[in-house]
Amino acid sequence: MSFGRLERSPGPQPMSDINMTPLVDVMLVLVVILIITAPLLVGAVKVDLPKSEATSSMSDSGFVALSINKGGQVFVGDRPMEGETLALALAQAAQQNPDTELQLRSDAEVPYGRVVEVMGIAHKAGLHRIGFVAEMPPATPR
Repeated sequence: MSFGRLERSPGPQPMSDINMTPLVDVMLVLVVILIITAPLLVGAVKVDLPKSEATSSMSDSGFVALSINKGGQVFVGDRPMEGETLALALAQAAQQNPDTELQLRSDAEVPYGRVVEVMGIAHKAGLHRIGFVAEMPPATPR
């Protein structure tokens, strides 16, 4: 026993573990943002295209995308249109560029008469180049 010497307890040691709670919170926020924005990125009309061996890629930027869904409703881009508004939109596209191509996407279950009716509206509007969009059939093993 010595006088003047006091026993000291060791002081608090620095924490060497990573706090995972903020990391998990940030990751959950990112997942929620992804879940909310993913459906907004897909703006196309759901159309079940017929299958064809003669499909080609669409590299031309001078086109108007026109879709006809299963119910026969017509969409220019992703906006639904009927009658005079459809004819006006197609005439406006033809007026801007006479060589504009109409890329027609029609559901496989749409009656042929409805497709011909829309083609007639496009032809009257001045769009004479009409391309039919189809999907490649699934590959069959040989």
